[in-house]
Amino acid sequence: MQRVGDAAEALCLVEQPQFAGRLSLVISGMHMSGIGGPAFVAELHERLPRVPVLVLGESADAAADYQGGWVRFLARPFAGDELLAAANELLAQQA
Repeated sequence: MQRVGDAAEALCLVEQPQFAGRLSLVISGMHMSGIGGPAFVAELHERLPRVPVLVLGESADAAADYQGGWVRFLARPFAGDELLAAANELLAQQA
């Protein structure tokens, strides 16, 4: 697991082949400093189309901004088992 401080750091990491080759799932908040939300997810998907993204946010209304089999939006509040189920579902789709 690797935690980053902002979107720019995340995008720099995925440019490193050794890191990107081991990456199987990205979990992101909806609001990140710098590029955030749907723009970050779209940029990440362009660079690593095989890696699914789980976006955590405050409002279920934002789910419409995250469409595609490779991305899922999970609105707060959620239980730990809901988070694990969403992550496992995305990972299973990539297998």
